[in-house]
Amino acid sequence: MKTKYSLGLGILSLAVLAGCNSAEKTDKNQIVKSTEAQKYALAPVAKKVAHEMNIHGSKRVDDYYWMRDDKRENPEILAHLAAENTYTNAMLKHTEKLQDNLFEELKSRIQKDDDSVPVRRGDFYYSSEMRGDNEYPIYVRSKNFKGDDKQVLLDVNALAKDHEYFQVSGLDVSPNGKIMAYGEDTLSRRVYTLRFKDLKAGELLADELKGTEGKAIWGNDNKTVYYIKKDLQTLLGFQVYRHTLGSSQDTDELVYEEVNKSYYTSIGKSKDGSHIYIYHSSPEASGMSLIDANNHKGKPVRFIPREQGLEYEISKLGQWYYVNTNLDAVNFKLMKVHQSKLGNKNNWQEVIPHKEGVKLEDVSLFNDHLVYKVREDGINTVTVRSLKSGKEQQLKFKDKAFAAYLYGNNELDNESVRLYYTSLTTPGTHYDFNLNSTEPELLKQQKVLGDFNPDNYTSERIFIKARDGIKVPVSLVYRTDKFKNDGTNPIYQYGYGSYGHTIQPSFSSARLSLLDRGFVYAIAHIRGSQMLGRPWYNQGKKLTKKNTFNDFIDVTKSLIDQGYGNKEQVFAVGGSAGGLLMGAVINQAPELYQGVAAHVPFVDVVTTMLDETIPLTTNEYDEWGNPNDKSYYDYMLSYSPYDQISKQAYPNLLVTTGLHDSQVQYFEPAKWVAKLRDYKTNDNKLLFKVDMEAGHGGASGRFKGLKDRALEYAFILDLVGQNKL
Repeated sequence: MKTKYSLGLGILSLAVLAGCNSAEKTDKNQIVKSTEAQKYALAPVAKKVAHEMNIHGSKRVDDYYWMRDDKRENPEILAHLAAENTYTNAMLKHTEKLQDNLFEELKSRIQKDDDSVPVRRGDFYYSSEMRGDNEYPIYVRSKNFKGDDKQVLLDVNALAKDHEYFQVSGLDVSPNGKIMAYGEDTLSRRVYTLRFKDLKAGELLADELKGTEGKAIWGNDNKTVYYIKKDLQTLLGFQVYRHTLGSSQDTDELVYEEVNKSYYTSIGKSKDGSHIYIYHSSPEASGMSLIDANNHKGKPVRFIPREQGLEYEISKLGQWYYVNTNLDAVNFKLMKVHQSKLGNKNNWQEVIPHKEGVKLEDVSLFNDHLVYKVREDGINTVTVRSLKSGKEQQLKFKDKAFAAYLYGNNELDNESVRLYYTSLTTPGTHYDFNLNSTEPELLKQQKVLGDFNPDNYTSERIFIKARDGIKVPVSLVYRTDKFKNDGTNPIYQYGYGSYGHTIQPSFSSARLSLLDRGFVYAIAHIRGSQMLGRPWYNQGKKLTKKNTFNDFIDVTKSLIDQGYGNKEQVFAVGGSAGGLLMGAVINQAPELYQGVAAHVPFVDVVTTMLDETIPLTTNEYDEWGNPNDKSYYDYMLSYSPYDQISKQAYPNLLVTTGLHDSQVQYFEPAKWVAKLRDYKTNDNKLLFKVDMEAGHGGASGRFKGLKDRALEYAFILDLVGQNKL
């Protein structure tokens, strides 16, 4: 419901008047009037219909509950959303040229013809290609890294041509390399239809699996696939089915069903191909079950019995399973167990011990080497260990603060480890590091077209003391010749702070449009993330959630005090659970921010977490708490952005959502905007943009999404008087 994506924007061409208060009649010419649209624009006023909710002896009245429509077909609601779009367009009409210029500017930095770095899987190297003005990739493979005998597997542009929204997922080829499975979503609800393509004939098979998570895992007989089916009401993937190619989906075998609604279910396969993995995960517990990939009638077996509070994930090498776990280790440690001694954690042997203040984040196994990534004091290190000698070597990187990701290491017999590296001033870079010498081979660095020079930019990593004395890490980047350090630069401050998700100090070519205009860009690594390890996450969830909001506000105040930016030109941005952050922050300290952009914001916390029919609610109790318990109810209510709206002056606000959002339902921001408009005491802008074709991740396609970014930047630049740039 509250995952980590910003949302795209769109325009619905319905009648503007239908979204106004049904008790009022408004002259259409008052809504939009020729070239003076903003002057004559009239904000939509939503009708009020009192809806009373009672629990724990507490009564809440929601005047905008009527905006909820699970089918998204109610004409009155659709018309109201259309009116919001029309109003936003009118209020930003004077920025249309700026939006267009920004879009072209953002687009001009992107290399139109661009190929991904090939990744080996089995006998082939797989990659994707972007060409010209195509919105979507073309997936290809070759027998060698150079791509001498390239074969086109899937041209997503051809598939997407008749759809406003289109997304593919889970591309996976059978072990013999002959058939490819992939998921297809044309609505943006993250409910996929699985399709299968004969790669020799170039034709789709008749098999069509509907209502899935969008990923198929192959059994080793090349005709058995495992997939997850979703509950179409809650959108929870909770059933693992086994399908045999050539048969009807109606005859598929249910091999596992998750009965505990607090767990998510996902599937994968061991690197050696011997086992199908079923992952069971919740915010405070995780586990795995195994199915023999060579047995098309095999049943799942628990790796160990599930325990509340115990988290682990396994990797297989030969007869040993390596276990990354929090067992007696808040920041995780690595254990191993022989396949003859499965089922009991007392048989686990220590490989990498727990170290206070050091979070073990990732592990990748090879025949003779173990590669692991840790985070200490917020900084990543990657180490290669010889499994024969035990000797360790640490990979070397140039930046003090950066993001490094292990990826594409699908084969045990690789001679190198693949890694993606980036920093606030370094474009995304792909390396292969030799496992014996640790010497890097540069495979590709993201090209930034135009006059980009990384030497023109400076990044900093500082710590800011929060109100309770805890030091919060902050990543900063700015254009060196534009930064004055005298309190005159505008600040763009980004935050998330939930689910243990860490916003990395990574590069963005789009961000240059702000930096080149004198902005200081700040990432507040607030509690609720894992920037400083698992305890940092635990201090920003459930009954400590307010630390997340306090940290963000305290970072803002300190940045101003230290001269990083102009106190009159501070902008805060967040999406999804980061939208919750925005909502809480503007209730608590609205005076700090000139403008706020809240994308797909999760703002109606109490009502949503009390409604088990809303997608993903029950899975989130370990993150937010269960409000059926009065202690959690009271705490949630005390910060819930929707419930805590008050009669006060609010910053200029840009709120975005997607009608088909599967994570944060569209009616949360719709209600929030309606109530804010009723309560706010000043004339600052309150703009609501609804993409009628998209969901939580925004518009599909590589260029369409840039229009969303251009809109946000134009909104901000207009407020600081840079509309003409």
